[in-house]
Amino acid sequence: MMAALYGSNTSLTSKRYASSERAESQRLQPSEEESFYSACRAAYLTVFRSSLENITDKTQLCRVLQQAGRNPSNRTLSRYWTAKTKELNFDDFCAIVKKEKPASKAELLKAFRKMDPANKEYILHSDLHKILTTKGEKMSQEEVNAVLQLADVNSSGKLDYNKFCSVFLSTCDQCTKTAVDRMDTNSRAKRQQFGSHIETSPERSTSPRAQKLSDGDTTPRKVEGKSPRPSSARNYKATMSTVINMAPPSARSPKLPEPKNLQEWLSTQSKGCFFLEESNIISHQYKLQLSQKSTVYLTIKPLNLSKAEGKPSPWMSVDTALYVLKESDGQGDPQLVSFTELQNKETYAWKGELAVGSYTLIPFTTGCRLRKSKKQVAKEAKLVYRDANEDLVLTPEFRSALSDIYDVIDLDGNGYLDLDEYNIFELRTSGERCDEDAWEVCKENFETKRNELTRKGFLDLNLMEANDREGDPSDLWVTLLAMGYNKALEMTEACPFIIDAYADKCKPKLKAVSLGSSSRQLQKVLCKSVVLKGDGKPMDGFESAIIYTYKNDSRISSVIENKSDKKIVVQVNNDKSKNCTSSRGLSVFAVEVAARSTMVSQHVMAMNERQEWVYNCVQSVLP
Repeated sequence: MMAALYGSNTSLTSKRYASSERAESQRLQPSEEESFYSACRAAYLTVFRSSLENITDKTQLCRVLQQAGRNPSNRTLSRYWTAKTKELNFDDFCAIVKKEKPASKAELLKAFRKMDPANKEYILHSDLHKILTTKGEKMSQEEVNAVLQLADVNSSGKLDYNKFCSVFLSTCDQCTKTAVDRMDTNSRAKRQQFGSHIETSPERSTSPRAQKLSDGDTTPRKVEGKSPRPSSARNYKATMSTVINMAPPSARSPKLPEPKNLQEWLSTQSKGCFFLEESNIISHQYKLQLSQKSTVYLTIKPLNLSKAEGKPSPWMSVDTALYVLKESDGQGDPQLVSFTELQNKETYAWKGELAVGSYTLIPFTTGCRLRKSKKQVAKEAKLVYRDANEDLVLTPEFRSALSDIYDVIDLDGNGYLDLDEYNIFELRTSGERCDEDAWEVCKENFETKRNELTRKGFLDLNLMEANDREGDPSDLWVTLLAMGYNKALEMTEACPFIIDAYADKCKPKLKAVSLGSSSRQLQKVLCKSVVLKGDGKPMDGFESAIIYTYKNDSRISSVIENKSDKKIVVQVNNDKSKNCTSSRGLSVFAVEVAARSTMVSQHVMAMNERQEWVYNCVQSVLP
């Protein structure tokens, strides 16, 4: 995943307590977070032998979530395991478990009572069989038989669904408890390091809360804040300090001169979006094609959806970048050509010559400004209501949100959705594709023009979904949350953007080809760009560790290269920095760098762009 790029990290500090009695009390009473990760570790070990094993398919993800007391639907699984997903690690699993709360008895009973309008407290087997095999996520005959053969909840051809819910929840709890008990009896498993979380016995703890070192540096991001400095008694293998003073943008002259005759160049445009997930940021990926060698001018900037004059969309301050890679004709990975370094306000640009051929364009944002919202939603927005005729109607607020979503997913900006555009949206929100036959049915039932879905057709499609659920907005919220909205209908966890491509000799072709994570490729590209354009210095006393620092007008990026044959753990301390925000979300954290590899340490930007800022970073190799 992209946690190493966007900022999952482990704090290297621990609280001191006034008395040994208080410390002992803390050790004997695990916190809620520690209990949560203990249960996650136990569940993971029931499916895998080690935390180093990754989840490699949707079936494994379903099994391990079930062991954690969850009962994921196919739609839920598809939100986390998309067509582009190749594997998930233990930390990804923890993030999913934290987000997907276990079903309560009240929720289960509510679902059953929809099948029992007379409130008889039971459902006939014949009715249940028809519902389970023909509606929603259809069950197989074997699965239905397994439910009907449960002696405790079935009698005389009827299912007592109240008893069934109790048995179901009890079984889930027992599975979780059994997994924890099994791990607790296995001391080796209990001490094993899982992802970024390590369990240590009280006797071996050096503090009331055992210090945690990251494994791959992929823990969920924590709120940025100043942390106490680590003990001065700690011995480091090597330490290096980097100090850079940055002036506010107003003190710098714009460095984004457009080509003089740009209006005469041929151009194309495409929209896209960054989506903030639990442990990474994903975005659209693009293919750029040139039929002639040309001078090319590329720009990327956030897309303003606000209709209010003088009040731009809140994500307009999010930083963006575009990395240009040359396709390798099937031989090896695409090679980095360049990336957007020039900036004028919210626009980032690159100008250069490109040869004939195909290029991959990867959008990027540091994660310094696109972060999980801390805002608590006081009241959930209403999506639908019934009018005087008892017909369902979309609320004005929901229609406005859907209209903005339509603008975002209309990637070519022609005012309509073709099948490719609609499928990227469907894969994002449901994990499924719409085939040609389904698209024909869609066109027969909803307004289209030139075989493309209109805005009205898109709104009517969502209204139909509400009607299918008899006004229940649950599935509508799945769509909204996947598109970055909160329960107040505010887009807080996404950033739409727009790309313009100009060429002086030919008409460039630009097309979004996917929406997903390109973590490995982007990790390599980011490291290579910083190594090539940044300033590299070996650490005094440990020359196998080299720190590369790159800066442009808006950000500073740091990369650690480990030339040794063993992995190293580097402590990064930003406590002395001023007016800075790190992509890691903490001022002190650790980065683990595998042998003979490079790793992004952090990206840093100004918190207040109107003021000067100081990057003062101390990086130390831990023993």
